[in-house]
Amino acid sequence: MKLALLADVHANLEALTACLEDAGTRGAEAYAFLGDLVGYGADPAAVVDAVAAHAERGAIVVRGNHDEAVLEERSGAMNVEAEEAIRWTRSQLGDRHRAFLASLPLVARQSGALFVHGSAARPEDYAYVYDAARAAESLAAAGATYVFSGHVHEQALYYTAASGRAAAFRPAPGVPVRVSPHRRWLAIVGSTGQPRDGYRAACYAIAELDRALLTFFRVPYDWMTAAAKIRAAGLPEGLARRLGNGE
Repeated sequence: MKLALLADVHANLEALTACLEDAGTRGAEAYAFLGDLVGYGADPAAVVDAVAAHAERGAIVVRGNHDEAVLEERSGAMNVEAEEAIRWTRSQLGDRHRAFLASLPLVARQSGALFVHGSAARPEDYAYVYDAARAAESLAAAGATYVFSGHVHEQALYYTAASGRAAAFRPAPGVPVRVSPHRRWLAIVGSTGQPRDGYRAACYAIAELDRALLTFFRVPYDWMTAAAKIRAAGLPEGLARRLGNGE
């Protein structure tokens, strides 16, 4: 089964649409959304509606820190631009959107895999997994062969080496990686709606766990329209500019 993995959509409808269309052409049969549906971008309601529709069809969806902040549970925990976007986002969401975000779990499990926005070691703290040491912490806490997460906004892959320590592997877009179950793996699938590695194309991945394969993808999308919407909404200019910079 091909499972499409998307994270950090951040209310970027153009990026989400492009990734879902790409995944569909590649035969995706199931979907998982790894948190931060909202924040930064100008289409929070449309993005939540789209993901909620996938959830009704069985998609996995977990909560991210921006999703939680919209519910006014983490006020003051973000930078000035992010806080401004969260305040604006609250004004754009209806009761059904807030109810959907409130219903999301911090962690989900399925078929030997764990799905979480940040680290499985402290899902409620939304800790960043940005190196092998933190990947090892997440893997140890997960109790699963595969951990899929987001939050970092860059694509990365970690695995347990023969020594038992975690090691990093740099994936290449479009190149399948064999993720044998005799090791444990942690994949950060990158940001669909706001990549930060200097490359503006949207990120997602497809896991085929029955074949022990994982492939990362980058998808060009209409970032200029997404940026124009941010400006039209009166959101901070930096949020629009970084879509073009990929940072």
